[in-house]
Amino acid sequence: MSLATKYRTVKNITEGQYREKGSKFLAFVIPCDNSADAKNHVDQLWKKHPGAVHVCYAWRFGKKKMEERFSDDGEPSNTAGKPIFGQILAFDLTNVLIAVVRYYGGTNLGVGGLIQAYKTAAKEALDQALIIEQALVDFYKIQFAFDQTGDVMNLLQRRHVNISAQDYSEHGTIVHFSIAQNQASFLAGDFEHLPNIIFEKTGSDT
Repeated sequence: MSLATKYRTVKNITEGQYREKGSKFLAFVIPCDNSADAKNHVDQLWKKHPGAVHVCYAWRFGKKKMEERFSDDGEPSNTAGKPIFGQILAFDLTNVLIAVVRYYGGTNLGVGGLIQAYKTAAKEALDQALIIEQALVDFYKIQFAFDQTGDVMNLLQRRHVNISAQDYSEHGTIVHFSIAQNQASFLAGDFEHLPNIIFEKTGSDT
């Protein structure tokens, strides 16, 4: 992505439309996280548009390691899915599906006309989307004694961590949390003055 510690995605579902020689191209930009979710959205579009002749699409998932796919759905090779996918790349997005539903108008558009139609429809929908930047995060757990709770929690709050779970045992408290990668490098220094802290990275965005 364009920033090493962030990725760009869309927050909302948006629509766009393009018409050419009687054919109608309805584009849908849909935020989603995986291929199963994306396939379900494509199936739903077929159900909502039974008179359509094609539902072409492209998707991209992942935050560092990308999963990418595009489909022409019976249109001539590389005239639909690839230009749709090109708009995902142009807007530098991930975790997104763009699907374009085509209603045939009775006139063949040719290779150039199809490429322009699918590209333009996808762009029209993307121009309506709310594009957001999200921080890539690392995941950690920290274990500490009960009497250190105030100090530890204050330090975590200062770094704006997202706490996902807290466990308690006779040995103290374990807190599981995520933190933006551009803040993670400061954590060791934050806790170095506190004795007997067990601090462990458990994962990161991929």
